[in-house]
Amino acid sequence: MLQIIIQGRGGQGAQTAGNLLTMAFFAEGRQVQSFASYGGARRGTPVSSFIRVDDRPIRVRCDIEQADAILCFDASLLESRLLATARPDTLIVVNSSRTPEQVAEKLPGYRVIPVDGISISRRHGLGRIVNSALLGAFARAIETPKLEALTRVLIEEAPKLRDENVAACEEGYRWVDAQLQRAAA
Repeated sequence: MLQIIIQGRGGQGAQTAGNLLTMAFFAEGRQVQSFASYGGARRGTPVSSFIRVDDRPIRVRCDIEQADAILCFDASLLESRLLATARPDTLIVVNSSRTPEQVAEKLPGYRVIPVDGISISRRHGLGRIVNSALLGAFARAIETPKLEALTRVLIEEAPKLRDENVAACEEGYRWVDAQLQRAAA
């Protein structure tokens, strides 16, 4: 079973990203469970989306205490509370303009992939809305769901700027792919 935590701040789109990711897994025929925590339920306060994915029915009904992967919309949220859910093998994708080396220096012992989601989104006319860029990056980092399933969900569910969201998703995917290729070389 794959257990995912998406962490962001109210208004950043972390909840929407969790819903879209859940839909993409479901579209691939996977079993999914998704729930959220809104904290103070106002703009700027931490919000979390939790997703479980498996090929068999999911019967677990508790919070995710140990994540296999974390998608963090705001690097300032990478602190003790969120990191307590990470094991040494947990993959963390974070929205950050820092280099992988800078992030590794700040968070030693964690597997972190920084993605400059804001730059990607701005290049595609989405401003500071980073959902699609980060979803593409995250999908590549954890190697699921397939990019085609994710872009299909974006086309079906994006209320506006569908082409721009798909392009940002694809660039986020390529961004992480290039980072992983460099790390492997």
